[in-house]
Amino acid sequence: MNNNQNVSETFLKNASELSALYVEDNLDVAKVAQKLLKLFISKIDHAANGEEALSKFKSKSYDLILTDINMPKMNGIELIENIREFDPHIPIIVVSAHGEQEYMFKAIQAGIDGFILKPLEPEQFKRVLFKAIEKTLIYKEHNKNLSILKQYQDITNKSSIISKTDPNGIITFVNENFLKVSEYEENELIGRSHAVIRHPDNPKEFFKDLWYTISKKKESWEGVIKNLSKSGKPYYVKTVIKPLLDDKGKVLEYIALRNDISEIMSEKKQLISSLESNNNAILIMIQIENFDILDKFYDTKTVEKIEHIYGTTLLNHMPHNQTFKKIYTLGDGCFAISEDFDKLVAQYPELDVEKQLHKFIKNTRNSTIKLENIDYDISVVVSYSIGTKNLYENVRYGIEKAIDENKNLIFANNLMKEAQKNAKNNIETIQMVKKALDDSKIISFFQPIIDNNTKKVIKYESLVRLINENGEVISPYFFLDVSKKGSYYTKITNRVIENSFLILDHIKDNVSINISVLDIENDAIREKLITLVTKPQYKGRVTFELLEDEHIKDYRKVREFIRLVKDVGNAKIAIDDFGSGYSNFERLLIYSPDILKIDGSLIKNIENDEFSRNLVETIVVFAKKQGIKTIAEFVENENIYNILTALGVDYSQGYYFGKPEKLI
Repeated sequence: MNNNQNVSETFLKNASELSALYVEDNLDVAKVAQKLLKLFISKIDHAANGEEALSKFKSKSYDLILTDINMPKMNGIELIENIREFDPHIPIIVVSAHGEQEYMFKAIQAGIDGFILKPLEPEQFKRVLFKAIEKTLIYKEHNKNLSILKQYQDITNKSSIISKTDPNGIITFVNENFLKVSEYEENELIGRSHAVIRHPDNPKEFFKDLWYTISKKKESWEGVIKNLSKSGKPYYVKTVIKPLLDDKGKVLEYIALRNDISEIMSEKKQLISSLESNNNAILIMIQIENFDILDKFYDTKTVEKIEHIYGTTLLNHMPHNQTFKKIYTLGDGCFAISEDFDKLVAQYPELDVEKQLHKFIKNTRNSTIKLENIDYDISVVVSYSIGTKNLYENVRYGIEKAIDENKNLIFANNLMKEAQKNAKNNIETIQMVKKALDDSKIISFFQPIIDNNTKKVIKYESLVRLINENGEVISPYFFLDVSKKGSYYTKITNRVIENSFLILDHIKDNVSINISVLDIENDAIREKLITLVTKPQYKGRVTFELLEDEHIKDYRKVREFIRLVKDVGNAKIAIDDFGSGYSNFERLLIYSPDILKIDGSLIKNIENDEFSRNLVETIVVFAKKQGIKTIAEFVENENIYNILTALGVDYSQGYYFGKPEKLI
């Protein structure tokens, strides 16, 4: 057997699974062929003539036909022609005892794979047979692969958004999913480029890189593209674009497979995209009030349930709720709803947005979220804006402003301008603080605190000041809070500590230093203060005034600091601004203070406000029973001083006795 036979024999392992139809009219040469055929193919049907063979062929599938030429009731040529009408690919071998050229030419014209004449040579027949078997098996494998490929295509076509373009980027094919998501008709896309669906948000450089990758480098490109539907709705697709090349590496076409990922994009991005596609929108942002406290009070799963339940029922509290189609969950108890404002007004011509939102807030407040063991009453803060520009930024800042101003509802149009102005001022302030630190212009002024009985100075409070480039003295009111948002607050605190302990080397009196919980929680500052108060020259001469702070993270650390500075440095602890803000009697248990500084807002009004006077008197009586000294701030005149002295306040501080100033 020659090399061709050896190659063909690799297919014979599967030949026994093939089926053949053997057609003969009692010819010796055909019988010899049949015997040879049985050596390789076990499933063989027999037909005595062409008519019977055609009938069997139509009723049953065969992989190979072996036929004679001269037969009654339809000869071999007619049989071949009929078979070829049904199946142009099935291998057909003719075995004939007749050598007429006419039969051979007609058989070849009809489409056969081999023509064997008498006398039949077994080796020759095997070669022809092997080629026929090889063709059959290759064709079957091809059909199998084609079937699998078609199934892959069906799955891909159903799950993916597909398009094809020619080498110039002109669309030649789009599938149903492409038409559905883009909202275009097929005839509106074929013959055009993908620019028809391109969102203007995509930078030009983005597509330059894409085109360079697929056309110049001839590599696949992957990424997320933002598109725009025919109705103007943005959507996001995760995309793979592959160039299809010929055998010389020339681009034949490009195929792109996409998956719509709009739903898994962050809801904030979805919201902003929706706003960008709207000519005149109303955006309403809803924040669960005191959500940060809720987050600390309950476990994570409970908080998530409360947030989820409210998010799914939110629209039930909204008048005209059927107008809003989607709730955007933005996290941390914040939600948003949006709609075309013109459409809303057209549907409700008498619409009063402010009135409706007040109803929504009231409805929410009157509702209760019920969990297994919890009934949680929800209250919300609402910010809304109408228009086209900076809607999200406006309402986001509106929520912050409403919370700061203790409001439940705020109209946020143009608040972004205010926020930008504040941001600009903050940047300028930070730059001013940085320069002052670099130039050693963060200094301390000292204001005297006097004994009400003797009117003598018993200590000075260290008060931070900033000297700007013009030599002006700037109060901490204008820079300290802003500094807390950057990295400069700690540097300012260190400078104040240095200034305060330095002054102790030049005066005989004591010094009071303001520190916040933020300072105590800073390991470096805490250790620095403990080290300084233990030095002999400073022992018993320092009072730490603890500033109010609602964000205490670690009470244990604060209590430990107080214990240490009292034990090792004989320092005193004062609670600043007592009687206002977050200051309350509970803090006395935590801090065990030596001194209460009564908040200046009570002292300023004490001459004319009976409530302020009564409250100050209550604080003084309580403090005396606990053995705690009291200091009154903002003592501006003699009358205030006399009232305070009569009430039993121990010490006074204010302009009546001295302004903050340099001591050295």
